[in-house]
Amino acid sequence: MSFFATAVTDEWGTTYQLTNAGFTILVIAMLTVLLIGCALFGRKKKFNARQLAFSAMAIALAFATSFIKIIHMPMGGSVTLFSMLFIVLIGYWYGTGAGLTAAVSYGFLQLITDPYIISLPQMFVDYIFAFGALGLSGICSKTKSRYSLILCYLVGVLGRYAFAFLSGWIFFATYTPEFFNSAVVYSLAYNGSYLGLEALITLILIALPPVSKALTYVKSLAVKE
Repeated sequence: MSFFATAVTDEWGTTYQLTNAGFTILVIAMLTVLLIGCALFGRKKKFNARQLAFSAMAIALAFATSFIKIIHMPMGGSVTLFSMLFIVLIGYWYGTGAGLTAAVSYGFLQLITDPYIISLPQMFVDYIFAFGALGLSGICSKTKSRYSLILCYLVGVLGRYAFAFLSGWIFFATYTPEFFNSAVVYSLAYNGSYLGLEALITLILIALPPVSKALTYVKSLAVKE
């Protein structure tokens, strides 16, 4: 991996830092995913400027708020200022295909800016799959209910939680404290703590009538023909 990443060894073990070539490949991959997504999942199967603009705006807001960390966990993960919500909104607006495209692109963006890599499989699970799973919010986008956004959000967060749990269990089991006696339980509890807290705060926010009305209005603008 020396061309794309260099190994760094410390008391915690060996991790990999991306080289300029590695960063370049990731940027190209992110742009490729976005372009393919626009071609495949744009409304009426064609490039849609409105969809691209609103999706880009949501990704930018998610990226910016991901750096506003209310709680930062010692072994990775944090409670951010509603960053997951902005990615979930894309699936809520445009469906599963567009949601997954934007979420996977966001995963690449997180990998480019704040990578923690111990292996190629871990990199994919922690960044591409975990963040990409937020796009599963689109599964509930057609739900005819005033709680449809809440359902979309829960599906997206649970998708990310599933991959975060798998990563903790498979790749970081050696960090399990002795009093847990189980990497499975520790990963469930650790990843559930920060993801669950952010989800709870976000759900309270979007359940407030003024916020709910504002988000409904934004959706009407996002999907306007």
